[in-house]
Amino acid sequence: MNAFEYVAPTSIKDAIAALNPNAKPMGGGIDLVQEIKDEIIAPERVVNLKTIPGLTEIRADNRGVTFGALCTLSAIANHAQVKARFPGIAQAAASVGSPQIRNVGTIGGNLCQRPRCWYYRDHAVNCMKKGGPKCYSVAGENQYHAILGGGPCFIVHPSDLAPALMAYGAQVTIAGPKGEREMDLAEFFVLPSKKVTVENILAADEIVTKVFVPAGTANSAYVKVRERESFDWALASAAVALTISNGVCESAKVVMGGVAPIPWRSPEAEAALKGKKIDDAVALAAGAAAVSKAIPMTQNAYKMHIAKNAVREAVLLAAGLAAG
Repeated sequence: MNAFEYVAPTSIKDAIAALNPNAKPMGGGIDLVQEIKDEIIAPERVVNLKTIPGLTEIRADNRGVTFGALCTLSAIANHAQVKARFPGIAQAAASVGSPQIRNVGTIGGNLCQRPRCWYYRDHAVNCMKKGGPKCYSVAGENQYHAILGGGPCFIVHPSDLAPALMAYGAQVTIAGPKGEREMDLAEFFVLPSKKVTVENILAADEIVTKVFVPAGTANSAYVKVRERESFDWALASAAVALTISNGVCESAKVVMGGVAPIPWRSPEAEAALKGKKIDDAVALAAGAAAVSKAIPMTQNAYKMHIAKNAVREAVLLAAGLAAG
């Protein structure tokens, strides 16, 4: 690990002023510190955002709920109003890592974490994500890689909260030298076909300061499939938000995780649900539609089956039906 300067700002303005291409912001620090220790990155400066007051708050009102970027995953998972009004978000937060990680990890960090691809995480491999010449997963070990939206890099986005937040139409606030800007969370993430070395639109001198989820009447659920029930990332996950009237689905949002380089919204699955009375056959059709355009790699075709069933289960749970 290289030596670096440590900065502890007390305001967002001071934090932005301290950032540059050779500096990194730190929230919970779980992913950042691991990258530094593994010699994947070597920042000259680390800017600790935890010293800025007000970024750990959760404010719920009739407009919706606002999460400060540094509120912890455990705070989200255990917040009474989040659990009651946005159950899919609480479920997603509760699925992350271990209790120790959830007590430290933040919503901002979960959205901005780097990929878990073993080629990216190996400091000796100069892969395309790190500015190298190729994606080694194409001809190598790719059982955990993308089946949707991949190319030329085939990482999958590791966030659990992002699919659930997107299903609720969340907005993110970004602070930079020119002030604050807001955008739909769906516009925050970047496919490798647009810019291969990053996963989101943040500039080097920008940070996420809050996430807002608008109030709504949708029923939601989050389903995560992983190899280990404890600390693990998703092989595939599904967040579903349904608006149901008189037993019929009026609108639906279906967003998958663990299957694409960004949280992957599926208009095909949503179309399969809209105007239908939700039952197992409709849920299964939505799952099939969600992976209808998947292009598996040499070792990850199994993900199509997992993702299909994750969507099915999430649809049934969101509709208040038991998934069998």
